[in-house]
Amino acid sequence: MQADPEKIGIIAGSGQFPFLFIEAARKAGRKTVLIAHRNETSQEAADAADEVQWVKLGQLGRIIKFFHSRGVAETVFVGAIKKTKIFRDVLPDLKGLTLWNKIDTRQDDAILRAVAGVLEKEGINVLESTLYLQHLFFPHGVLTRKKPDKEQCLDIAFGWKNARAIGELDIGQCVVVRNRAVVAVEAIEGTDAAIARGGALAKENAVVVKVRKPNQDFRFDLPATGVKTIKTLDSVKGAVLAVEAGQSLLFDPDAMIRAADDAGIIVVGVKENPDGSLDY
Repeated sequence: MQADPEKIGIIAGSGQFPFLFIEAARKAGRKTVLIAHRNETSQEAADAADEVQWVKLGQLGRIIKFFHSRGVAETVFVGAIKKTKIFRDVLPDLKGLTLWNKIDTRQDDAILRAVAGVLEKEGINVLESTLYLQHLFFPHGVLTRKKPDKEQCLDIAFGWKNARAIGELDIGQCVVVRNRAVVAVEAIEGTDAAIARGGALAKENAVVVKVRKPNQDFRFDLPATGVKTIKTLDSVKGAVLAVEAGQSLLFDPDAMIRAADDAGIIVVGVKENPDGSLDY
């Protein structure tokens, strides 16, 4: 089928990002063709799309066939896939299995770039996931009533350096620290699980720092936070959430800040200056 410029493909994971993208794309005059992953993508997102195909993780050939049949020549990756699912719940088709066997390093960036490479060879261009949604970028500055004190500022700077380091290794995007000691590093379990684990070890007053990876590919796997992040931090009596401003996404900002203020948690959007100092 000939490509239809009005259509945009959406390869969706979990969370509200797919639904928000569908709404924004429709306002921009695009028809949405959704790839929904079973046990991940919400029914709300599936119902909102103009066309939908449910798949299991690894069914790359089925995705390509569906997009071709619908005239889709552009797509985005939006929403999370539980990383632990690479050990279970995977049912690859022939194209997916062939690609999997070619990937030497099965970390986030390597997998997603490999999938994007196959799609683009099939004439399906992978666009930045923030298309139409630039207003969701995490803002700069202290967002809550409370501000970080001197000790918490030192923890933020310490956590920032370590979060950058694990990002460069494509391990994760978040660290949990207390008193200039790393108590948890995000890996395959994801941010919320890392916060819960690190917060339990810190006992209280944990500082969470979440940054983009060096040379972050904005087509996929952007850091994201929201109300759930605050609830997880509150459950372990955490104190601070520091996120790189303009390089990550913030969902439901008003509700998130209300929840943080109610819990007495400090939320800051941090920028790194050219000299390496932090500004917020």
